[in-house]
Amino acid sequence: MKKEKPNKDNNNSPFKQFNFKFNFYWIYGIIFALLIGYQLLNSADLASNKLTQNEFNEILNENDIEQILIVNGDIAQLTIKSEALNTKDKYNKTKNPSVFGQTTPVYIYDFGDLQNFEQNLDKARTEFELDFDKDNTTRTSFFDSFLVWLPFIFIIGLWFFFMKRMSGGGGGGGGQIFNIGKSKAKLFDENTKVRTSFKDVAGLEGAKEEVQEIVDFLKHPDKYTNLGGKIPKGALLVGPPGTGKTLLAKAVAGEAGVPFFSLSGSDFVEMFVGVGASRVRDLFKQAAVKSPSIIFIDEIDAIGRARGKNSITGGNDERENTLNQLLTEMDGFGTDVNVIVLAATNRADVLDKALMRAGRFDRQIYVDLPDRNERKEIFEVHVKPLKMAKDVDLEFLSKQTPGFSGADIANVCNESALIAARKSKKSVHHQDFLDAVDRIVGGLEKKNKIITPKEKKTIAYHEAGHATVSWMLEHAAPLVKVTIVPRGKSLGAAWYLPEERQIVETDQMLDEMCATLGGRAAERVIFNRISTGALNDLEKVTRQARAIVSIYGLNDKIGNITYYDSSGQNEYSFTKPYSEHTAKAIDEEISKIIEKQYKRAIKILEENKTKLIALAEILVEKEVIFEGDLKTIFGPRPFYVEPEVVKKVVSAQKEDKPTVGKKVVSAPKEDKPEKENTEENPN
Repeated sequence: MKKEKPNKDNNNSPFKQFNFKFNFYWIYGIIFALLIGYQLLNSADLASNKLTQNEFNEILNENDIEQILIVNGDIAQLTIKSEALNTKDKYNKTKNPSVFGQTTPVYIYDFGDLQNFEQNLDKARTEFELDFDKDNTTRTSFFDSFLVWLPFIFIIGLWFFFMKRMSGGGGGGGGQIFNIGKSKAKLFDENTKVRTSFKDVAGLEGAKEEVQEIVDFLKHPDKYTNLGGKIPKGALLVGPPGTGKTLLAKAVAGEAGVPFFSLSGSDFVEMFVGVGASRVRDLFKQAAVKSPSIIFIDEIDAIGRARGKNSITGGNDERENTLNQLLTEMDGFGTDVNVIVLAATNRADVLDKALMRAGRFDRQIYVDLPDRNERKEIFEVHVKPLKMAKDVDLEFLSKQTPGFSGADIANVCNESALIAARKSKKSVHHQDFLDAVDRIVGGLEKKNKIITPKEKKTIAYHEAGHATVSWMLEHAAPLVKVTIVPRGKSLGAAWYLPEERQIVETDQMLDEMCATLGGRAAERVIFNRISTGALNDLEKVTRQARAIVSIYGLNDKIGNITYYDSSGQNEYSFTKPYSEHTAKAIDEEISKIIEKQYKRAIKILEENKTKLIALAEILVEKEVIFEGDLKTIFGPRPFYVEPEVVKKVVSAQKEDKPTVGKKVVSAPKEDKPEKENTEENPN
């Protein structure tokens, strides 16, 4: 009969309930416990009797002591003669001998002063003819030694702790001190695949095409090298924050199918000299081993700033050493490996020229803010996880969010879901998206903010002035809504929907300045006084006027000249690029432009004072007004000219003639709007 083997995986086994895991610190605990036990079991109190002075004198005078051992100059350890132990009963009442000590009973006598004790012993030896032996010794306990060495042990342990923390995260063997020069790059290969692909990147069509070509370089290099071409060494992703530069890099990692090293520019920076350059060498060494591969450095401006601009501490700058090593690795002797470097930054103007030259970063891929169509695509990506209602209009939302980046749109979608959940809705409605846009642009509503009736009236006329002037000017941005409900730091705000223009004419800038000054002009027309609520308006128009005069060359007196430096070199200069006479002329022209538009706004408001008052009263009552309220009070905008198609449709409707193949147009042209929020600062 075959004997069955016991099942080791039996769930009913009592050992299954205990899951012991060995820890190296257990050894330290066992050693410490043994030392404590040895000290306790071998202590003098367990191994001996403590004698009083009378008992000691009695034993001494009877000559029963074989040896007196003076320990540390204050304690006498007495050993009794074997004859006395066998003949005298009083020695049989001693304690049990020590586990680790002698078998002969030992007595302890604390004599106090050593000199007096030795004199008494010599006197007793002579008087009673004693034959005991005397000796001296010094003993130190384990705890005394431990306390002496404890500060040194603590300092050494603290040093190891900090060295381990400072080198934590380094590549190689667990980030120990000897691996501090290793690269901190995260490797994504066939074992750690990235799921992001180009399908997850909405918009950015031009940038995606160039990045896809880099992926094609790595997958099919022969396609380009057979014609004599060389694979680019690097590509730099440049653009405002939140436009999707890092997302494009993730898509490259998911699509390339080659090893992908990802790290930040700050990962090269360390407190130790030479560590940054060492990590650069190690990074490119790892990438060369796994060639073909991609290296992605996010926020490269942390180490790629122009050299010599901020060398206050001296020539031996750790950041410059790191940059020099990066320049050598990207294009130097022996850099014929198939490694492509991707980098991202929103400060390309501060990068070193040697880093930007062809042969290192051969391509600069500009990742711009999305336009209206791209914003719609981004909305379609971010609304997928949301439970949306049927009334959500993504086309309208894309028009309502000009100037928003991809990160801003993602924030809008998330904020709309939070707003809908706060209102206990089953799905996210269109109004929730609009509230989310208002929340992000203007801040959180503060309906409980204490505002006096006089202040509320002033704010209402201020915002009504903006709305009135913008309605009467041809090139001013169309109004979306006006509110006097405090949001964030502002006491009131007006939302506009300007065109997404590629170039701006002088008349358009002047109309925008006039509309911006409409709030302060309304306070002057109605109350014959002004307040501090126009600080944000004044800041905006001053910036626009200065751009007209000194940047765009649109002023007749200053002429066709610009003092704008696109390279950013003027930031490090302490002198102005123009003379004091020109500076005075610039200030005068800026003041003239602003005052002219201010008087123009006052004139428009005086001509429409009755309508301004009616609009302000509605705003005080409702706190929020929309475009329809302005149409009710002011009628159609005076400069608006209906297109011929609209005129034909209207005339055909009056004559009851059907219009076949004609499409009604509700606006003179299809604009690409850009949203702008005018906030009023009370300070």
